[in-house]
Amino acid sequence: MKFQKEKTLVLLKPDAVQRNLIGEIIGRFERVGLKIIAMKFVVPTKDQAFKHYVKNDAEIVALGNRSIEGKKKSGIEVKEDPKTLGQQIIDRLVRFLSSGPVVAFVLEGNQAISITRKLVGSTEPLQSAVGTVRGDYTIDSYTLADNDNRAVRNLIHASSSQFDSGYEIDVWFKPEEIYSYNNVRDRILYDVNLDNIND
Repeated sequence: MKFQKEKTLVLLKPDAVQRNLIGEIIGRFERVGLKIIAMKFVVPTKDQAFKHYVKNDAEIVALGNRSIEGKKKSGIEVKEDPKTLGQQIIDRLVRFLSSGPVVAFVLEGNQAISITRKLVGSTEPLQSAVGTVRGDYTIDSYTLADNDNRAVRNLIHASSSQFDSGYEIDVWFKPEEIYSYNNVRDRILYDVNLDNIND
């Protein structure tokens, strides 16, 4: 093959599972040409959820700073410091992710990370384009979530970079749970010479 295989982690969060959207969402990734190479159904522990979201302490502060910037743009006054606000957000995310079953899976394909992120849509469903998972299946927003002191219900998580993908896959899967295999679609998508496709 002439392409660079890339892997990415996807989580269907408790809201996607509870709303019976598992097959609908997974089908979108398969139809575009991405291949599932690992999958499991699991109720995350709080420790696992925390490890998923927090790679280091600096991320908590960075999350708080991003939240403050977003609130200021919306004209909302912020009294908390970035670390306190970031920790509040992490606590909400952990509580939600560990509240029920999730479907964790690894996708593989050419530019799998960016293609998956494009299909998923913006983190805030309200800002997600029509045609994306979040744009089509939920109408939640940061404002509603903040008012209810909860995480935004945005159905799905997808790794944002190669570093995040590698880190997150290790949180959810052992190496022996990830399978490398070829299928007919790989040849159609990635082989340069298709003159003898019926061979």
